[in-house]
Amino acid sequence: MKPTILVVEDDRMIRELVSIYLEKAGYEVIVAANGEDAKESFRVFQPCLIILDLMLPKISGEELCSWFRSEKRNEVSIIMLSAKAKTQDKIDGLKMGADDYMTKPFDPAELVAHVEAVLRRTGQFCQKITYGGLSIQPRKGEVQLFGKKLPLTKNEFNLLFHFMDNPNIVLSRDDLIYQLYPYNDKMVLDRTIDAHIKNLREKIEDEPSSPKRILTVRGMGYKFVHD
Repeated sequence: MKPTILVVEDDRMIRELVSIYLEKAGYEVIVAANGEDAKESFRVFQPCLIILDLMLPKISGEELCSWFRSEKRNEVSIIMLSAKAKTQDKIDGLKMGADDYMTKPFDPAELVAHVEAVLRRTGQFCQKITYGGLSIQPRKGEVQLFGKKLPLTKNEFNLLFHFMDNPNIVLSRDDLIYQLYPYNDKMVLDRTIDAHIKNLREKIEDEPSSPKRILTVRGMGYKFVHD
């Protein structure tokens, strides 16, 4: 599970340079050129860290920072990237909610080092799997769909985690039963799994009767589809 980083920067060359260095360091990188795209990317990909330029079109970096720091988004880490180099600018950025502040021009290798330092403090929030707006954080026991927390039962959560940890792989009912009931799997009926799948679909599918995420593979079991 690679940590996902969102790079919000309107300068194409800087976006590409930062992306190259971060990807070489083992991160999954999502980019946005303006505030509107950044909001949409945040909802879909649920990054654990954001590199945020302050001088942005449409929505300023300051406004975005406030949005990211709203009640349901306090866990995401933010590194501000700005040409504003005065001490007071840095103080204002940190007070605004940034975890770190770097000035332009900068060394991309140093930026990666700052990313690693921030994630050493907040890395537990990066242990997540995200596909198409559906995000699961195993250690926190939370599931979000486009930023909204879903109330899952323990069995639903464990079932979804097993699916998302094995995307595009057909999982038999026997395998799913063992995942949920490893010590008395012989006593569990197939229809118990089917009932859990039905309930899970009600919570994560747009149209539970025509699922797009958890598909039934006739005669074999179920498959979580990652497009």
